[in-house]
Amino acid sequence: MRGRLMGTEPPEFRLLPWAGGEGKPCYLISDEHPGPVSRLADATESIQLGMGRQLLAHADDLIPDTPQGELRFLAECLTGALRDALRIADSRGRRLKQLN
Repeated sequence: MRGRLMGTEPPEFRLLPWAGGEGKPCYLISDEHPGPVSRLADATESIQLGMGRQLLAHADDLIPDTPQGELRFLAECLTGALRDALRIADSRGRRLKQLN
């Protein structure tokens, strides 16, 4: 912490679980004390991962006997959930690298 305050350590950049304008990534510059945006990002990641799990379970039930139009919608939803999960994995991977 002292090194960050004195400017000797680089700040940590956290990839947030939402996109900014024009779909560009959003980052949070943080220190070791989580603030309100960090807690919001944690909660958002938890919700996104939970929704992905539910969507996957729903897909398992639907795929065998579902009309083509509904499968397309399901594929679009699964694509969004996978995008969210990959953003979370990327963010957490970056934070782990910063710890080493």
